Amino acid sequence: MAAVIAAGFALYAGSPPREAWWVAPLAMAVLAAVVRHRRARAGFGYGLVFGFAFLLPLLGWLQDFLGADFGPWPWLGVAAVEAAFIGLGGAGMALVSRLPAAPVWMAAVFVTAEAVRSAFPFGGFPWGRLAFTQDTGPFLALAAIGGAPLVSFAVALVGAGLGTLVRAPRRWAVPVAAIATPLLGGLTCWPLVGTDANAGTARVAIVQGNAPNLGLGLLYEDDVLHDNHVQAAQQLVADVRSGRVAKPDFVLLPEQIGSWGPARTDPELSSVASQLGVPLVVGGLGQDRDGQLHNQIVRWDPGTGFGDRYVKRHLVPFAETIPMREVARLVSPFVDRFQSDMVPGEEPGVIDVAGLRLGVGICYDVAYDDVFGPAAAQGATLLAVPTNNAWYGHSEMSYQQLAMSRLRAVETGRSVLVGATSGVSAVVAPDGSVTAQTELFTEQNLTAEVALRAGRTPATALGSAPTWVLAVLGVGAVAAAGWRSRKSRA
Repeated sequence: MAAVIAAGFALYAGSPPREAWWVAPLAMAVLAAVVRHRRARAGFGYGLVFGFAFLLPLLGWLQDFLGADFGPWPWLGVAAVEAAFIGLGGAGMALVSRLPAAPVWMAAVFVTAEAVRSAFPFGGFPWGRLAFTQDTGPFLALAAIGGAPLVSFAVALVGAGLGTLVRAPRRWAVPVAAIATPLLGGLTCWPLVGTDANAGTARVAIVQGNAPNLGLGLLYEDDVLHDNHVQAAQQLVADVRSGRVAKPDFVLLPEQIGSWGPARTDPELSSVASQLGVPLVVGGLGQDRDGQLHNQIVRWDPGTGFGDRYVKRHLVPFAETIPMREVARLVSPFVDRFQSDMVPGEEPGVIDVAGLRLGVGICYDVAYDDVFGPAAAQGATLLAVPTNNAWYGHSEMSYQQLAMSRLRAVETGRSVLVGATSGVSAVVAPDGSVTAQTELFTEQNLTAEVALRAGRTPATALGSAPTWVLAVLGVGAVAAAGWRSRKSRA
């Protein structure tokens, strides 16, 4: 028990913003060693404890956000539900640990549990996947081949190999292969990660207008976010006119800057776009003529204003969509902020802007595998993640989200622009390296020349196939272990 608690906390300690990719496989090695050859019930218990030790500190930003008004219950509740899925992963790992080539099946089972908790309940919560600890290191290159699922599998496979080797050192062949194959595979794939501007370049500007560090106090302060970012955009206008900054091809502003009814007007944004003579890409809440409420990203054109838009696909449960409203009122302030649920979009976010195709995902979208890959497949040559992280104070949440953007860059072979209200805004190269970055709670504009890239990585071409293959392996291994156990008892 002490070992899995220490390992779970170590997995958190090796997660972003700390760049310690090697901690994750060591933490998984401890879990694998502990559950090996145990009953499923014991595996569930040890996995649950491991999950708590990992997720409680990792999701500490939920307590920073809601704790003053709602106490620890939202934080503890989310951590408990997600830790239960890791417990299921531990149970499955215990079941399959007696099969031949056990490290392969143990890793597949754990990644299957990650996939399930990324989809259920209420659309899932993918935060804390093993892949998101790998924003540096040799496994990151595997994202270009099989996306986040393959990266998680590689980490879990090395961990299961190490755990098995420690417990059964005389049977070393399979564990050593399980350790060596992902490491060599990642190192071999790095030369295949392209960074050349094979579709040209674009000069972009990111506006970070900042926000007061009020936590839930920002709930009804939409005008503050709007005015701060208009002011920062006006500073960009002044810098361009004076020659201090080269004129960008377009300007990215964060999520939740505007609020537009059916008329879809915003004189201040229109003024900025006209003064610069280039389109803005800006996030805001929008209500359509039929009354539907959306979280959306809009191209705001000089002269004509509201243009093409992307509507957020993955809505945050208990915030943008409210299941069980009367119960949710006990743990969420958004029940009274939004009287009806937002309506999600159904299409990948691809917006034509300044002669290029921009792939867009909003904040929480970046944690999911079905947003940026399809955008790249539909011709996006550059990606953007507008987000509003001002709720979470000086916590690690923004850095955790930046790590996801770095993985998406490698997965799709695209540069990624992160535009955050209060930070961290960043420019990420196609190899996942961060070339420019802001600090938290500062007003700062970034400008950069970024590579545009066409073509499809293997991960983009494969889509959800790696997830399904690993899920079939994991479920099949559990079924085989169950059949084998019943046969031995008979």
